[in-house]
Amino acid sequence: MESFGREAAVLEPSRRIAWFYVPIGVVRRGFFPGEAEAVIPKFTGSRKEMAEGVRQIPVGSRPLELTPTMKPLEPMREKVTLITGMDRTFQPGTDVHAQCASCFLTSASAFEVTQSPYPLDRSLDHIIADSVGENTPFRTLEFSCNSHKDNKESMYFDNISWYGTGHVAPSLRDPREAYRRLFGTKEIAAYRNITDLVLENARSLRRQLGYSDQQKFNEYFDSIRTIEEQTEKLEKMRGELAKAGIEEPPEAHLPRGEYIRLMGDLMVVALQTGLTNVATFMVGPERWDTPYLFESLFEKPRSHHGMSHNQGKYIDDLLKVDHFHMEQFAYLLEKMDAIREADGTSLLDNTIFTYGSGLGDGATHQYSALPIIVAGSGGGRLTTGKHINLSANSGHVPKKAGKYQKVEGGTPLANLWLTQAKAMGLKTERYADSTGALTQLMT
Repeated sequence: MESFGREAAVLEPSRRIAWFYVPIGVVRRGFFPGEAEAVIPKFTGSRKEMAEGVRQIPVGSRPLELTPTMKPLEPMREKVTLITGMDRTFQPGTDVHAQCASCFLTSASAFEVTQSPYPLDRSLDHIIADSVGENTPFRTLEFSCNSHKDNKESMYFDNISWYGTGHVAPSLRDPREAYRRLFGTKEIAAYRNITDLVLENARSLRRQLGYSDQQKFNEYFDSIRTIEEQTEKLEKMRGELAKAGIEEPPEAHLPRGEYIRLMGDLMVVALQTGLTNVATFMVGPERWDTPYLFESLFEKPRSHHGMSHNQGKYIDDLLKVDHFHMEQFAYLLEKMDAIREADGTSLLDNTIFTYGSGLGDGATHQYSALPIIVAGSGGGRLTTGKHINLSANSGHVPKKAGKYQKVEGGTPLANLWLTQAKAMGLKTERYADSTGALTQLMT
């Protein structure tokens, strides 16, 4: 019996977690159950109440209804859960798009972070990686599908992963560079040579410092040592990485869908092979007007942000974009579900993979009733195949209260992050502005 227990422990797959961030919110008529006949909202420069005509859905769990935007999830419907009625607090004084992206995974309470105009703290991916990233070459990996160089906005519009307030975790954006960083043996050798040299110099210099300077220097030394450890882990994994069968991407321009799927393939292989257990995936930046050529949808490049401000004119095109993004998410889910683990379960079964946006709607800039889908169960720790509605006011933006916008009747998005942190093994009862874990989502 004791021997069987040891064997079972060896076969138990690692738990992974990842996030698939979609900018600009969604067209609610196509995404949310009960809102197909809602009035098309007009653009407002600030946040405003949602359109009329929203059917109130009772609070609780019910069978999952796949709306037109969610139709690509049909093959995976038993492994996904739609969560509605989740809200975030908006802190006035900063742009709604910048804050909805940069603070998506931080969810700090309004005005709690004093050294930044944003309620931005260490993001959830890095907090979870502190516990589950010790044995992987990369504690976290950040992927982005924005390779444009003419970016007029600040980093707050284009990043969801943060080491801490004001300290962004840089994203992998070029498929070839991402491939070489993850799988290239030349890069591994280069890291080895550089870190060996730096560590040798660091050890020599540290002996010449006083006590206080040594304490500060230890932080620098530890960061370099982390790179060395990462390199050692990558060298040990060379054989496994060779079996992944992924080829180096071409330099040529890739159509939008191929670009997203290729970056997604790299993320999936990184999770599959144990390069990391924690990843973020940003489909595009918030608000930037750089047009994308959605080759399968339009003949000319289009600005997602620009269209979102005139839903009445572009609603059919926006619905196509939302459906397109869901197709990419569904593609990754099916790919992950086809990968078998040692115990016969799939990679998706052992992953918590969340689709979401920091806006409920791009025209009204609402921070309430966010579009959230959780795929995978994290090794059986989360329920799937349901629609969980957490607020009777899920179709409306809250009223103004005090110094910041306070949600009336909604459930903080941080409650979901707390639930996911607990499912990943963290022993905590609070995360950011959470009020408790989502018992409806836990098994």
